[in-house]
Amino acid sequence: MTLILPTPAQPLKIGTRGSPLALAQAYETRGRLAVAFDLPHEAFEIVVIKTTGDKIIDRPLKEIGGKGLFTREIEADLLDGKIDIAVHSMKDMPTLQPEGLILDTYLPREDVRDAFISPTAGGLEELAAGTVVGTSSLRRRAQLMLKRPDLEVVEFRGNLQTRLKKLDDGVAAATFLAMAGLNRLGMDEVPKTAIETDVMLPAVAQGAIGIERRVDDHNMADILSAIHDRQTGQRLAAERSFLLELDGSCETPIAGLAELEGGTLHLRGEVLRPDGSEALSDAISCPIEDGAKAGKEMAQKLLSQAGPEFFDWR
Repeated sequence: MTLILPTPAQPLKIGTRGSPLALAQAYETRGRLAVAFDLPHEAFEIVVIKTTGDKIIDRPLKEIGGKGLFTREIEADLLDGKIDIAVHSMKDMPTLQPEGLILDTYLPREDVRDAFISPTAGGLEELAAGTVVGTSSLRRRAQLMLKRPDLEVVEFRGNLQTRLKKLDDGVAAATFLAMAGLNRLGMDEVPKTAIETDVMLPAVAQGAIGIERRVDDHNMADILSAIHDRQTGQRLAAERSFLLELDGSCETPIAGLAELEGGTLHLRGEVLRPDGSEALSDAISCPIEDGAKAGKEMAQKLLSQAGPEFFDWR
């Protein structure tokens, strides 16, 4: 089949959220496609779509519907043909896509670590008891309370810039952000300390960008294959299988990370009680091609250890 490439007259429409980080991810996607096919940037159109998750920032995600709030409107436009592809932060993506859509293209993964952000402290160990820390992530909240139950945690919704402003305004003395987002935005001036993954295991798929398309758009599948990073795809297959089996969402504190070494995949997973009073973790190594199976088996093992009340908020 002859590949049909976009032109300035008929550009490829890239759907994205409108935050600076989301736009940076869309621009990276455009740039990689432009280089792969020697096309001008005018052959691509960035289409900003405001999602429910962007509109409601005064309540925790678990109260208003979870991860799908950042994708629903974008995926509706993709299904309707208003855009050709959608660019997503993979840690925001539900484990299942709507019928007719598929996620099978990933860009090279950025730094997976969390960053500790504070204008006055260089790390968690420097915070005095009772210090206020802001985060909207249930995973980070639970991990923080497990390590430092003497701190006070407050809700910190909003995009990266909004959360940094809240920090500047004194709403909290410290917060956490993803190193990947700070790196993609070139925010070297932000006072940050990277937290190693053996101290705070990151969210599943943190640092990864995924590109969603229509299942039946075979021309787009061929175009996107030129920028797909195979190793990121292999790692996310294991991590998202782990998350899927746990029925993970923004309502459950779950962490997971797959790393590759030669032909071997090393997967670490963690589930936590929402109040940070207990954490269960496991690690497994397997051939890369067995990553998805390993993720499922690890999840089943942790679920059997956790019991039915483990994630209960009441």
